[in-house]
Amino acid sequence: MALTFFKCIQTRPFLLYPLGLLPRKHGLLYCTMRSTQTQTATQERQQPQSKVSTESRAERLDSALKDYEAIIGIETHVQLSTLTKAFCSCPYNYGSQPNTTVCPICMGLPGALPALNSKVIQSAVKLGLALNCKLSLRSKFDRKQYFYPDLPKGYQISQFDVPIATAGFVDVDLPLEFGGGHRKFGITRVHMEEDAGKLLHTGNGSYSEVDLNRAGVPLLEIVSEPDMRTGIEAAEYASELQRLVRFLGVSNGNMQEGSLRCDVNVSIRPIGQLEFGTKVEVKNLNSFSAINRAIEFEILRQVLLHNEGQSDQIVQETRLWDEGSQRTVTMRKKEGLADYRYFPEPDLPEVILSEEFIEGIRDSLPELPEMKRRRYEQMGLSMQDVLFLANDINVADFFDETIGRGADVKLAANWIMGDVAAYMKNEKLTINEIKLTPKELAELIDSIKGGTISGKIGKEILFELMAKGGTVKGLIKEKDLVQIVDPVEIEKMVVKVLAENPKQLEQYRGGRTKLQGFFAGQIMKLSKGKANPGLLNKILMERLNAKS
Repeated sequence: MALTFFKCIQTRPFLLYPLGLLPRKHGLLYCTMRSTQTQTATQERQQPQSKVSTESRAERLDSALKDYEAIIGIETHVQLSTLTKAFCSCPYNYGSQPNTTVCPICMGLPGALPALNSKVIQSAVKLGLALNCKLSLRSKFDRKQYFYPDLPKGYQISQFDVPIATAGFVDVDLPLEFGGGHRKFGITRVHMEEDAGKLLHTGNGSYSEVDLNRAGVPLLEIVSEPDMRTGIEAAEYASELQRLVRFLGVSNGNMQEGSLRCDVNVSIRPIGQLEFGTKVEVKNLNSFSAINRAIEFEILRQVLLHNEGQSDQIVQETRLWDEGSQRTVTMRKKEGLADYRYFPEPDLPEVILSEEFIEGIRDSLPELPEMKRRRYEQMGLSMQDVLFLANDINVADFFDETIGRGADVKLAANWIMGDVAAYMKNEKLTINEIKLTPKELAELIDSIKGGTISGKIGKEILFELMAKGGTVKGLIKEKDLVQIVDPVEIEKMVVKVLAENPKQLEQYRGGRTKLQGFFAGQIMKLSKGKANPGLLNKILMERLNAKS
């Protein structure tokens, strides 16, 4: 019976329940989802609300926070980059056709038993160590009960009272444009769980189709302490988590694919009050800027209600961030822990870690973002340079290999942050996709520093290296780009240019000294950009100021 049902699922996308329970439309099965949640959100958009002007939001926020303090915590779900799902051998590939990577286990069919993917444990331990957490040598899985069309079992396998990691922290450096500074945010816990499926809503909202490809995909949930006080701090915390999982290689961290999802909890309290206010959870945040803007809106909304004597309207609920209207809207009233009816998962054994296993993973950890930033600082780089280079592991690796080949640290940083970054942005490429190698960038820097070629010629070579590849020495030889450093040869060019422009020479000697740039440009043009700029200017000035 189960196999027959499973085959039917495979051949009929979006089938979720037996045929008799669902209506048909155009040969496809669908489940009706005209829920009160959708109506609530729609009604709230239609109802007049207190206006929060985006133009003056910063000023209003500063004014509001004179009397109130915001308390912010974040729950982050990280989708792991394992080859198979958490409890079965199904693969997961983002963008696959609906219901094509499912089996009786991830569909929750009767009699199907889960088997834990060991890579999930390794990833959890890696992340726990990277977040400075205390690891549980014995942890367990629990069933979290709730009913939703994209949760086929009627419960989620998660961890409740004994998570795999607890009591950690993460260090964050705020960008200079937001005031700079160092922050340390506490981590309450990291636990393992499985993902649910996905509902694909129709345009008119009359029904939703169910895709179970994502059901059973392994997740790590990171719960922060309520240590953040502004939207900027929360966004930078989330950004640091993205860097961390990418450096560790446990996830691609792509928010647009749902590999990194953040739900923020926001409350406010009068300054000086110890008791927390009523927290509101905000979902549907698909970018770091959305996290910042949603938190700022929610702070203003709650402060406004407090000031108008309507603080009782701030209730524990889940709200959605509406990108179009730039506001949060009610999704549903928040469930409490009792609603989930947790109990130990009877089909999975305890997770038991040995000290040897933990130390083996600790020894395999790469240099993490915080360690990299501190190392770059010790090299004498500015915080702006440090934050740029350590933001992307591939850029950091490229930089490290470049200076490892003897390139000047500051010059290497300048080339990568300047011309290389501009080229990548214009061509929409990553640093791994351009043809330039760290070896050739180091060679280019050395050739300019040593006077073999000029900086201008260096830029021309750089763009060819990024677009087509090749070697610095090969291009210099092929295009005859060796810098002219012979004073006699440069002086001949200076004399030639001055002789061809007697009128400008007379004007210069009559007081129009800005014409020096004109002469330098003409000489550089004559030399096809190969004249040594320092030597050129020295000889030019001597000739210009010589008595006629």
